[in-house]
Amino acid sequence: MAHAAGLDFIRAEGFAYAHVADEGWIEASAARLLRYRKMIGAERVQVWADVKKKHSAHAITADVSLGQTAETVEFMGADCVIVTGSVTGEAPKVADVQEAKQYCHLPVFLGSGISEHNIEQFYNEADGFIIGSAFKVDSLWSNTIDPVRVSSFKRALQVVGARGASG
Repeated sequence: MAHAAGLDFIRAEGFAYAHVADEGWIEASAARLLRYRKMIGAERVQVWADVKKKHSAHAITADVSLGQTAETVEFMGADCVIVTGSVTGEAPKVADVQEAKQYCHLPVFLGSGISEHNIEQFYNEADGFIIGSAFKVDSLWSNTIDPVRVSSFKRALQVVGARGASG
């Protein structure tokens, strides 16, 4: 779909290592996904891969750290690592973001829980942010986008960015 629509990337929640998620058993998809991407000529569509994804149990990979998972995602050929909190709307731990960056050389994006209230804490830790529920009415993922929340986040980001640029 991303290839047909001319989009830049897809988000792969089960790229490296299997796990149990709220959707059930999730198999690792790296090999199959990358072969299919090549087969259809979609190499320009990047793969952004979650590590230790939210709404999941990682007991079967408890001996593999988040950093090692990020390293494996890079080795398997992803273009970006996504670090999340454990559920929608929950920010990741700063230490998890730092660990992912320590173990791999890919861009590290944060995929949950970033809002105008904590953007300053994460601004210099990550390479980018995927914002969802913070932009929604009452911060509920299933609600519509609230333009006031988007504007508030944009203002907070500008303030944090100006501080970072000056100091």
